[in-house]
Amino acid sequence: MVAWIMAKTKSAENNENVVCRNRKARHKYTVLETLETGLVLQGSEVKSLRNGKASIDEAYVRVDGAEVWLVGSDIPIYPQASRQNHDPKRRRKLLLHRREIAKFAGSASQRGFTLIPLKLYFHRGRAKLLIAVAQGRKTVDKREAMKKQDARREMERSVRRQ
Repeated sequence: MVAWIMAKTKSAENNENVVCRNRKARHKYTVLETLETGLVLQGSEVKSLRNGKASIDEAYVRVDGAEVWLVGSDIPIYPQASRQNHDPKRRRKLLLHRREIAKFAGSASQRGFTLIPLKLYFHRGRAKLLIAVAQGRKTVDKREAMKKQDARREMERSVRRQ
């Protein structure tokens, strides 16, 4: 009985509904460290996210004093909300503890490092954003990473054929 209860809660913890991903981020940047954050959203934004409509491709994370903001993300308006709708391109506050803000702000303030959003999803019914401290890649590094990925794919294909 105890094992069944533990198994049930464990599977419930892994329940994630991904709304959108920043696919270009892992190509343009080398991801060093990630952190899950909460978002401050309005009701119509949550409804729009539950429909699976959002974009974080051109978004970035900015630290202003003791607050962290998501800038440049696009959550389209929810048509049924009529007058209570939100601004699609507004800045959204991220929910972090003080020590997490200090740690990430310190690492992101160094030259060549930045904070980028990787994934927007629902975890246990709450909207979450996965952010990362990343370092920009040069063109040569991007090409090298693509060559390694292609070689890995070819090896996997040949193993599957045999």
